[in-house]
Amino acid sequence: MTDPAPTVAAAPRKLRFHVLRHDPRDPDSVPHVELFELEEAAGMTLFIALNEIREQLDSSLAFDFVCRAGICGSCGMVVNGRPGLACRTLTKDLPADISLAPLPAFELIADLSVNTGKWMRGMSERLETWVHSLEQDPDLRRIEAKMDPELADKIYELDRCIECGCCVAACGTARMREDFVGAVGLNKIARFALDPRDERSDQDFYELVGNDDGVFGCMTLLGCHDVCPKGLPLQTQIAFLRRKMARTGLG
Repeated sequence: MTDPAPTVAAAPRKLRFHVLRHDPRDPDSVPHVELFELEEAAGMTLFIALNEIREQLDSSLAFDFVCRAGICGSCGMVVNGRPGLACRTLTKDLPADISLAPLPAFELIADLSVNTGKWMRGMSERLETWVHSLEQDPDLRRIEAKMDPELADKIYELDRCIECGCCVAACGTARMREDFVGAVGLNKIARFALDPRDERSDQDFYELVGNDDGVFGCMTLLGCHDVCPKGLPLQTQIAFLRRKMARTGLG
């Protein structure tokens, strides 16, 4: 009986990264695509690949990261035409040629780095995304009223948004309307509309999003729903908010 032939490990793929680069702070910089080549490793994510490029090939490559676990939302970018998180995207799920670009709709810092924080803060201030109480001098020592567990779960589900900006980058309306609050903003309003601790009325919410920069500007293309890395029910929440605001406007 002959021994089985030894298994020969397949040679690692050679990945080709086509990265859109530009530094608006440099007056001599012009947008251009730069090619980087790497050998693929087991379990490689785009985050790992970009770090290898920066460590081995070009230390000037700019991109963002913090948690490396899909929690902070910092590493959002356009991967082969689709917004996503670099830390949660495995290279094995992509072809050998990979195009990377910064998320549109946000201020470009350099290369793949964009200022989502500035956009998110502006949106949050406009929509007043915090619990509003009518009490002038609340008792901070008072025990908070109990909440139905099912309702608490619904609120928590919407609170899982990490403000990565992928939904805004995938939104057709956001590309046409600079002041559109996007699915991230509408999701926040839906969250506070559910929260019994927030004492704002439907009319108050209507004043915030009952216009073309809010829920009535949504074209229901639902690119936001398709690309959300946390799988939030954006389609459901936008429909819920549209019905609620339409009734409020007609009332």
